[in-house]
Amino acid sequence: MGFPQRLRLVFMLLLMSCVNVRGLQHNYGEALSKSILFFEGQRSGKLPPTQRMTWRKDSALHDLYLLPPDTTTKVDLVGGYYDAGDNVKFNFPMAFSTTMLAWSVIEFGKFMGPDLKHALDAIRWGSEYFLKATSIPGIVFAQVGDPYADHNCWERPEDMDTPRTAYAVSRDHPGSEVSAEIAAALAASSIVFRKYHIGYSARLLQRAIMVFDFADKYRGSYNDSLGPWVCPFYCDFGGYQDELVWGAAWLLKATKRPYYFDYIDQNIHNLKSFAEFGWDTKDAGINVLLSKLLINSSSNSKPFVFNADKFVCSVLPESPSVSVKYSPGGLLFKPGGSNLQHTTAISFLFLVYAGYLKKTNKEIDCGGNVFASRTRLRQIARGQVDYILGSNPLNMSYMVGYGAKYPEKIHHRASSLPSVDDYPPRIACKEGSFYFESQNPNPNLLSGAVVGGPYPNDSYADSRADFVHSEPTTYINAPLVGVLAYFNSHSF
Repeated sequence: MGFPQRLRLVFMLLLMSCVNVRGLQHNYGEALSKSILFFEGQRSGKLPPTQRMTWRKDSALHDLYLLPPDTTTKVDLVGGYYDAGDNVKFNFPMAFSTTMLAWSVIEFGKFMGPDLKHALDAIRWGSEYFLKATSIPGIVFAQVGDPYADHNCWERPEDMDTPRTAYAVSRDHPGSEVSAEIAAALAASSIVFRKYHIGYSARLLQRAIMVFDFADKYRGSYNDSLGPWVCPFYCDFGGYQDELVWGAAWLLKATKRPYYFDYIDQNIHNLKSFAEFGWDTKDAGINVLLSKLLINSSSNSKPFVFNADKFVCSVLPESPSVSVKYSPGGLLFKPGGSNLQHTTAISFLFLVYAGYLKKTNKEIDCGGNVFASRTRLRQIARGQVDYILGSNPLNMSYMVGYGAKYPEKIHHRASSLPSVDDYPPRIACKEGSFYFESQNPNPNLLSGAVVGGPYPNDSYADSRADFVHSEPTTYINAPLVGVLAYFNSHSF
């Protein structure tokens, strides 16, 4: 290793160490509780008596689809989650969020204590909706709500009067990515509930198998089938091949059937990357999941371990092959908006893969005399979560309601408008603009919401209009649930 590289290594290690030192006193248990509570603020439909975020009320109770040709058969699509700060149900990222909540419980549920019940409720709120969205053979609902009309309004979900159009994929108009991701969510949820409700678990698994078969048999992207209704909001930029392998991987874990391993083996060459993971691209998650799943079969796991190792080395700041950037304060950055979605997803994968390294008693050789141990992966993950919780140059938490200083003007309709309890009269589409433009803090605390995060120079504007940085999403929080559960019980 040359001197410049050594200097860079020392700098980055010191940088990450500083982040950890500033964050030693974080209450991960409190953050865990709030990260799960956030999902109650995103609920659509009829809220249960156990609803804890009580300023939210019932919404979108008429999300129904009239099935052609006779239009007398109604498909109930009430329920599910709003993805972020709007009132649309985008099923592609919603399914990924449900998958990640389930994976969080599968890996780290034993560390959740009394919050496990709430995590199970959050998963079931998603899985129940996906059972509805896949209830008609040959049809998978991909979205509910006209996104253009919705984004043209600033109104509470309880007042919403924009078109609740349901968009579906079918045999003739396929959407393999959204269908396979829903299959993954159902399969992962079935694993979670196997311990608590065997009948419900079996139902989820049966539906996952059916939906995956549909996704595979009728291949195509929902970008083409639904076009402007899903793009540019949740365009699938990575292609649908990764979701097919991802769905098969979760079905392999849920069923142990050789068919799914053979399917993965025959289709893994279609993956385009080893370093991406999120609602759009599943490649790194596939490799980490299968490395651990196939841990007792070195020959079968070898290609997944190889690519998982490459993924780790692409993130490790001291690695010669690092491809991500870090802010001066130590936050991981990747291209695109809502940067903390990358931070939480990668941190989650690092913790899961650290468990694999422990079981195999190995280190990762990143070249240049740089080796990554399981402890180092956990250090990286903890440094990132500590940054989110306030160990950063602004001493600011990016989780609403956690710490002394956190975002107060988040880009979120329900949070920024007066609650129905405080102001019962309806607030119409454009009447909400006054509240959007207000410089006052949001009146309703969306506890546990993690926003998109700071700029690459560690600054943050706390502006409702700056949605790239101030909007929370379910897919930022979902992997963070698992990370917080782990650190609530472990130092490293």
